Amino acid sequence: MRTAALCVMAAACLAQPAAAQTRAVAGQFGILGEWDVTATVIQQTSGQWVGPARIRHIGYCTVDGPEEKSGEFQLRLAEPRGRIEGTIVIDGLACTFSGRLKDGYDGTLRCPDRRDVPITLSVD
Repeated sequence: MRTAALCVMAAACLAQPAAAQTRAVAGQFGILGEWDVTATVIQQTSGQWVGPARIRHIGYCTVDGPEEKSGEFQLRLAEPRGRIEGTIVIDGLACTFSGRLKDGYDGTLRCPDRRDVPITLSVD
């Protein structure tokens, strides 16, 4: 009886899904770095990460406190080569960036029908 109980417990432990890997993303974008972005992304497939994003205006030109938006952060990471491609979706608008990831990412955020702006990110 004791052996049967141990077998059932072992099978239950093996049947549990593995904990999903997560990464924290933080950075700023805008001409003056006036937008702060944070996200916790979860690995979907090898190299693919997705999660909710929080975007907050941290510039001086705020009325009634900082403006906040929510969106989605999508990353594609090529670990051995240090490449990063990403999309930030805010209010249905998909803005993209790509380049090398080395001690963070400094590059350009491209949004349709808008001027390109600098973006700085760290991915932990």
